[in-house]
Order: sequence, then structure tokens, then C-alpha cells
Amino acid sequence: MIARALFLHGSGGAALSGWRGHLAAMGLVWLAIVALFHKDAIGMASIWWTSSTFEHCLFIPFLIAWLVQQRLPDLRRMQPAAWWPGLLWVAAGAFAWLLGAAAGVALFRHAALIIMMQGAVLALLGPAVSRALLFPLFYAFFMVPFGEEIVAPLQIVTARLCMMFLGLSGVPAHMDGIFITTPTGYFEVAEACSGAKFVIAMTAYGALVCNVCFASWTRRILFMTGALTLSVLANGVRAYATILVAHLTNIDAAVGFDHVLYGWIFFAIVMAAVMAAAWPFFDRRPGDPWFDPERLKGPASGFAPPAAAMLGALALVCAAPAWLAVSAAASEPLPGAPAVPVVKGWTLTSEAPRYPWRPRFDGADHLVTARYRNHEGQAVDLAIASFARQEEGRELVGFAQGAADAEQHWTWSSPARAPGSARGEQITAPGPVVRHVVSFYRVGQGPLTGSAPRVKIATMKARLLGQDQRAAAILVSAEERQGMPADAAVAAFLADLGDVKDLADRSLGIR
Repeated sequence: MIARALFLHGSGGAALSGWRGHLAAMGLVWLAIVALFHKDAIGMASIWWTSSTFEHCLFIPFLIAWLVQQRLPDLRRMQPAAWWPGLLWVAAGAFAWLLGAAAGVALFRHAALIIMMQGAVLALLGPAVSRALLFPLFYAFFMVPFGEEIVAPLQIVTARLCMMFLGLSGVPAHMDGIFITTPTGYFEVAEACSGAKFVIAMTAYGALVCNVCFASWTRRILFMTGALTLSVLANGVRAYATILVAHLTNIDAAVGFDHVLYGWIFFAIVMAAVMAAAWPFFDRRPGDPWFDPERLKGPASGFAPPAAAMLGALALVCAAPAWLAVSAAASEPLPGAPAVPVVKGWTLTSEAPRYPWRPRFDGADHLVTARYRNHEGQAVDLAIASFARQEEGRELVGFAQGAADAEQHWTWSSPARAPGSARGEQITAPGPVVRHVVSFYRVGQGPLTGSAPRVKIATMKARLLGQDQRAAAILVSAEERQGMPADAAVAAFLADLGDVKDLADRSLGIR
């Protein structure tokens, strides 16, 4: 993007002669990055194309090219210079990719591609040109699909805003996690209703407006804060309006209303409102220079021949996958499918639950389930998943993995109580049927944990250092039933089961 813009607009003997070799070297490094990490590049572009949350990323490369084009008149007055310290940023990107590949975190790998490309700009064009291109380089981070982590918190926030607006409107309602019950029906604040896609897109849009329309950092901060706050509030109003329409008419009318209002027209109105409110406070005039070339031409050390800097960047880029290939340990064999334990006071039963439940662990070598019942009538489901090793597409924790399988119509609704070494969550299926699930994870011979970040760190450590990569997930779950709370059934089963770590060891063949 940057190289193309400079080549297209850098015609004119003297101006171009100082740029051609540097841009060619940078282009070769970029080409090597895309070729070497093509799976991650294709995966990132696929997310842009298939996920409505990140459709705005398709426009980011064109916006970066436009931002560079705006700066071309002053860039022509500068001379690029290869700079050794810029290789440190390339190295940071290569290390980030190594961590992401070892831990199975796509976000790290995608961000690493951007960091390595930014490092190539810094190493091959130099610090002065990089400072001139600081915002376009920073804006490239918006090509990384990030922000899914805010979906669950925004679901809760949207549900609470709905409850507040419903209370002000005099509509009786009850909230259970992300589910709201009114006299008209039962509503779920689903992921698509959380407003995350709009908040993420508004962040990218707001950053662009801050750079193009404002010079004062105070005004930039106020604009971004106001834009994001209005986005969350507007989404809460939209969800509330959907429930209100259902209350005043019927569910079918509310679905049609939501489909129209949640589309482009609704968000275009919100964006227009944001811009209209900020317009009088724009303090950057059209035609104002983006930077002062003379001020950026200060002395700097560490200059190098372009060819040497290019070879250094290529070496660093190639080092990350080479290290992973060399250090990845051969996986230890699993003993076979885990055997379900005998639990004192509990007997295995073939009684079917109210709604079918089976956790999702794509790529697991083994996944076994069993249902237990005790003399008090409490029923509990146990699931054990085991992996000989983890890699892309077969991970202990990750998107769509775990207790709530969307394909079975299970939905996460809220956190729930759990022991300190486990994760507790409440999930809901049509009916509604509510389940309490407690999940334990173990990687190799490490401790039990319910933390997804700790699982990723343990996996990364095992793959980088050639340690034991075997991993297991143990899930204990119970349905919420009249007179028999799910959390009490789960607690009783865990007390009689004993040390979950021993069960994990047996499942993995660890002695």
C-alpha cells in the first residue's frame, strides 16, 4: 500500500531516484512475509469477507493508501535511509508470530504480520519517513480482526440497558444473564445484538476522524469517548425498541423491526449524529500540512546499506517458523479413550436430559461423556476431552470450543460459581433449559485451571520448549430443575469425585 502509493506518485527524476531502491527492498520483504505466512494472511482476509463484525476491515487498505497519498507532497522532499534499529520492530513481529503460533492464538499471528511489515518500513525507509507515516502505519492495526472479547460484556451491558429502559416505560421484565422475560415473550440478547460489531467499526472510524479532523489531543479523546459511548447507548435503545415493539404488538413484528433497524440505516444515522455533534469542534483545516519535513530530518545513527537491512529483515522473518519447527516436541501418545470414573454414591444412568448436551472440542483425539445420578435424585453429566497435542483447528480453548455448542443451540448466558481451579458458566438452550457447567483444563503436567489465557500460556510454553503437549478438559454439568439447583448437584458430584487432577492424569496417561 505504502510502496504502491509512493511509486505511483513519486515520478520525477530526483525525487524517485532516492526512493526506488529502498521501496524495492521493502517490497521484497513484504512479499516474503506474505508468502511465508500466507495461511495467516488468507485467514485474516477470510475473516474480513465472511464475518459481518469485521467487514469494515476490507476498506482499511484503501484508507491507508489514501492517507499516504495525502502525505506525498511532503514525502517527496525527504530521502529514505535504511536503519539498523528498525530491525528490532521486525524481530518483535517475528517473536509475536512465534508466540501466537505456539499458543494457537490467531490474533497474535495476524497482528504479527502487521508489525513485521511496519518494521520493514522502519528498517528500509528510516526513522524520518516512518515518523512522517506514523498514523498510516498505526492505522494498519485496524486490519487485524480483534475485539471479539468484548462481545460477552457488551451483551450484559445491553441487557441491563434494556431493563433500565423497560422499567422507565413501565414494562414488567425479568433479567437472567443475557435473557429477558416479559409478559409477551422470552428474549435473548444474542451476540449479534451486543453491538460489538458497531463498537469495533466505530473505533476504526473514530480513529480516522481524530487524525483527519482534529489537531488537539483533548478534542480527539473527547470525540472518541463520546462516539463509543453513543454507540453503546444507541445499541441499547435498539434492543429495547425491539422488545417494546414485541410487547405492544407481537414477536413477528419485532423481528421484522429489528432486522430493518439494526441494518445500515440505523448505524448510518448514529454516525451522522456523531459527526454532526462534532462538526463545530473540528480544529484541523483542509490543506493543513500533515507534518514538517524539515523537523523530521534531524540527525540519527544506525544507518545501513539497504541490501544489508533487507537481508537482516528476511533472516528475522524466517527465524520464527524455523524455531517452531525445530523446537516443537513430538507428542506423547495417549493411552486411548478415557475411562469414565466410578464415583461413590453415584450410578451411571441412560436417562436422557431435557435437552441434549455435548461439549464441543473440535479435533480432540477422544471425547467421552457419561451421566450420573445419586440417591437424592440429582443428575450430573461428565465430559472428558483429551488431546495428544494442540495445533490450529484442534485446541483446548478457542472460538466455539467448550461447553456451549452453538450448533446444538446452546448459548452462554452468564458466569457461574466454580472452584478456584475451574471455570463456571451458565448456558441456555431452547425451552429454556439452563445448565451450570464447571470446566477444568490441564496441559501436560501443569496445574488445573479454568483460565483460557493460562491454558494458552501453558500450551505456548510446551510447544516452544519441547515439553509435554498432552492436554485434557474435564467438564461437570447439571440442568437447573425445580427444587434441585444445578450448582448444588455439581458441588455434590465434585465432592464425591475427589481430586480432579487424578482423573486428568489417568485420561492423559500421566503417571
